[in-house]
Amino acid sequence: MLTNSEGYIALNKQTHVQKTGINPHQNSFILHDLMYGHIYASALRAVVVHNIADLLAEKPLSAEELAQRAGLISEPLFRVLRFLSHRGLFLLLDNHQWTLTEQGRLLCENTQGSQRNAILLFTDEMFSHSAAALPETLRQSKPGFDIHFNNDFFSYLSVAPEKSRLFDSAMSALTSGVNQKIAESYPFPDEGQIIDIAGGKGGLLREILFRSPGLSGLLFDRPETVANTLLPDAGLKNHWQVEGGDIFQHMPKGGDIYLLKNILHDFSDADCLRILTVLRRAINKGKKLLVIEAILPDDGAFHPAVNLDVVMLMTLNGKERTMKEFSQLLETSGFALQTIYPTRSLTSVIEAIAM
Repeated sequence: MLTNSEGYIALNKQTHVQKTGINPHQNSFILHDLMYGHIYASALRAVVVHNIADLLAEKPLSAEELAQRAGLISEPLFRVLRFLSHRGLFLLLDNHQWTLTEQGRLLCENTQGSQRNAILLFTDEMFSHSAAALPETLRQSKPGFDIHFNNDFFSYLSVAPEKSRLFDSAMSALTSGVNQKIAESYPFPDEGQIIDIAGGKGGLLREILFRSPGLSGLLFDRPETVANTLLPDAGLKNHWQVEGGDIFQHMPKGGDIYLLKNILHDFSDADCLRILTVLRRAINKGKKLLVIEAILPDDGAFHPAVNLDVVMLMTLNGKERTMKEFSQLLETSGFALQTIYPTRSLTSVIEAIAM
């Protein structure tokens, strides 16, 4: 979901210098690299849809062998693999067989850290059409998604079960490694109730409950999401439950710690205040709220989440925020900022107390 833009550009520069001798500092080179971005995304989607990485998982194969197994035509397949090899995903061996790089293995379906579902989501028409409408977004201040689909993102998902399942599985893939880093970075207590608001399938809650057997947990999200929670098969000894609902209408009461992981960035400031106000009515004074988000530098310095910020702009009318912006939202809705806990990921844990 997030990329290291500096590493991305450096890799591409190095590849082109080696292959073509082009000076990487030429302005036109940088512009062309940006211009072809959507083509790389389409090529990436093509190899994922046709399970090319999975076919290469056990041993190298020629383009002809790959094409035969995938039911494709070898010549265009070779060209797409060559194209993506310049991004470090595939490698052409001396015997004209293709093999996966370590980065390329993340395209496989069942490998640890697989990004397959995330790629299928972010190259889906939901995002490609939203991106194409970005020029109009700048004119209307309206998400490109809404412009193209004549509906908002989450309302669309509620009536499109296949897209909703893709979204949920992609979010699980993107956060599976992050959940452990979050759980280990915050001093969760030995007892009490954790309520994960809009917690998806429950990946973060599961990680926290594993580490603190004395805690109980409640997962709150859309009814269609909590119906497919990970918790029943997690082998947890803790008491846990799920509840379906709408975060703009009500939230469960009685929790000691409430979690909001990567939720506020989905929404405008006005909608964030609506969510936080509903939450403040549910949470008792003195109890804790953990807002888990990327924090953009106040001075405008580079942060990988600036990529995601534009995704939020074109699909959800949401945004990534600075610490100053988070503080304003929290204080306005009745919370006091306490401590910021960095994690070994792009996100930080912002601890606040209900006033």
